[in-house]
Amino acid sequence: MPTGTVRETHYVVGDWQAAAFRTGPADRARAEAGVAAAYAAAGLAAPERYIWVPSPARGAALAAVLAGHGDALAAAGLGGLVEQARIDLGESTPGRSVLADVRTRPWEAERAAACSEQGPEQWPRTWADTGGLLWNPVQSLVARVRAAIGEQAGDAPEQEPAASLLRAAALDAVLGQHDAPWLALFESLGRLDGPLAGLAEAARSAGWWWPYERLAIMSERPSELHRDEPGRLHRGDGPALAYPDGFALHAWRGMPIPPGFVSSLTDLTADRISAEENAELRRVMLEIFGYDRYLAETGARPLHRDETGVLWSIDLPGDEPVVMVEVVNSTPEPDGTYRTYYLRVPPGTRTARAGVAWTFGVDEADYRPEKQT
Repeated sequence: MPTGTVRETHYVVGDWQAAAFRTGPADRARAEAGVAAAYAAAGLAAPERYIWVPSPARGAALAAVLAGHGDALAAAGLGGLVEQARIDLGESTPGRSVLADVRTRPWEAERAAACSEQGPEQWPRTWADTGGLLWNPVQSLVARVRAAIGEQAGDAPEQEPAASLLRAAALDAVLGQHDAPWLALFESLGRLDGPLAGLAEAARSAGWWWPYERLAIMSERPSELHRDEPGRLHRGDGPALAYPDGFALHAWRGMPIPPGFVSSLTDLTADRISAEENAELRRVMLEIFGYDRYLAETGARPLHRDETGVLWSIDLPGDEPVVMVEVVNSTPEPDGTYRTYYLRVPPGTRTARAGVAWTFGVDEADYRPEKQT
């Protein structure tokens, strides 16, 4: 049975959301105490040494070297990472990975017990009200970090083996602050005072970490994190996610972009957008340029119009068409004008009314607003 006091769910979720996206230096003493407690819960002695690294990228490189892949990474042009990893390790003898002991088995045991206790009907509802609220933004961030760790090897086909080794090393990490969705669920059920207490303490205090018999590799949290309202990585004038050593992700509304991409678009034209071969970058360019301006400059014609608005489609080479419904806000601006909006809708939309209905989450036949706002 769970122990401890169960706090109100919204406070629990809020606290773990804050932990998941917290930036700034780790609380190293608290994190190390949490790791030691996790080892003790698994029946293991605490690590003899904690190696702190400035990013999960450096942590994954260390883990790959410990797994015996240093020479393969060096041969792929990552000699600098390998040399730094060997300097960080020094004369340490780490022993085997204890990830299964410290995290995998106790985690699975608590999850199975909680699921059994909740039952098949209540379990998904409990998840939806707790960890489910955090899952998509946190997991999309984790996936991007793992991908970027592999991208340190480059994107040439011959570099894929090295990239795979780095991604595999990243998969062996305890996610620390990014374990927040499941920890929110466990705390809501009063299950963080038992075997998972140390894992939770480390998650509140640090980033990713890798457990071995005699040492733990500990990663700092990000130094910067920028997201848009839906929670996607987003920034136009610098990295959306950055760690103290310069490991960073650049993104626009969740889409990966090269460093400096947005600042390079000062003289953007419709022709340049049409000529861009990368579909994701083209979408970013369209958003910055403005759909209405692009429609006007390319001479696009509407697919359909009715009393709800106008349906437009932009055909793009190598990509699905961008379909939008143009609507006019029925509430006037302070100066008496009426603002026009362009709402992105699914490519298969055939009428303006269907597009507007989709934005409200209903079928076209069910869209009968009593009053537009």
